[in-house]
Amino acid sequence: MPVSTPESHTRVLLAERPVGEPTPASFRVETVPVPEPADGQVLLRTVYLSLDPYMRGRMSAAKSYAAPVEVGDVMEGGTVCEVVASRSDQRAVGDVVLAYTGWQEYGVVDARATRRLDPAAAPVSTALGVLGMPGFTAYAGLREIGRPQPGETVVVAAAAGPVGSAVGQIAKISGARAVGIAGGPEKCAYVVDELGFDACLDHRAPDLAGRLAAAAPDGIDVYFENVGGAVLEAVVPLLNTYARVPVCGLVSQYNATSAPEGPDRAPALMSAILTQSLTVRGFIQTEFVKAHHADFLRDMAGWVADGRVKHREDVADGIAGAPEAFIGMLRGRNHGKQLVRVGVDPEGAGA
Repeated sequence: MPVSTPESHTRVLLAERPVGEPTPASFRVETVPVPEPADGQVLLRTVYLSLDPYMRGRMSAAKSYAAPVEVGDVMEGGTVCEVVASRSDQRAVGDVVLAYTGWQEYGVVDARATRRLDPAAAPVSTALGVLGMPGFTAYAGLREIGRPQPGETVVVAAAAGPVGSAVGQIAKISGARAVGIAGGPEKCAYVVDELGFDACLDHRAPDLAGRLAAAAPDGIDVYFENVGGAVLEAVVPLLNTYARVPVCGLVSQYNATSAPEGPDRAPALMSAILTQSLTVRGFIQTEFVKAHHADFLRDMAGWVADGRVKHREDVADGIAGAPEAFIGMLRGRNHGKQLVRVGVDPEGAGA
């Protein structure tokens, strides 16, 4: 039964463009009236909010693949919501949908911009994680760019996160070896013991390059890039001829305010690309949606159901706590897909 709708709700705005790491001052929490839907629209009550590293880029005015959030606007983000009022014959009150309403308790969107979820098929929170954008990013990037073959070695950074964890498990399903890189012994133990990777290295421990070489004695055929920085430096000398590098993210650089110290490493990277005939391809998951999203939903749902792909969710409570959870995620404090439980789950499902 739908939850009654209040007169006002809480939302989180971008208060300023951060220089370096975001702080609580980068955000403003305010209470405003709940909006009314127009013809063709639905009023949505947020149940779960997804927090993702790409949001740091949207806080900046720098040129990117998507427009930035303007100062004073609601922070952007994917959500799982319940329809609480509808002026469209496409969605009924009580439907649970995937939407993009951002960091707020209620939002109004065109009904056509939502996708109905089936809570009986999977916990609805997974539509923001393993069965959502992060899972699809792993699936599309690895299969279309990485193309791992049986017996090859796949290395993935941020291996305990929602994208990296899926990458390694899909690599194993493809018959490849999976080597993860993660932050701390607890995350590495999870990656090996629960997710089934062949090895995992703590990027905070000394001599990452030497330990990576030992974990990948036959070199690296696919490196799924989520981090950049020191991890990439350790990987490049180990890349085999014709290795593939899907570039999904560079989280180590998102808060940078200047070029990294030390020598210019671009020439060494370009030399490796030339002499090793490497394929280095940046991508945004939306470019693969039309061709591959239906296959992803079929394959990933099956792998999750039969236990070949496991996942973990790290859930904070309350929309006002979203800034703190987001800052913590950028620092690597989360363990698994970072969500915010904004409201009551009408199906009692989720994390």
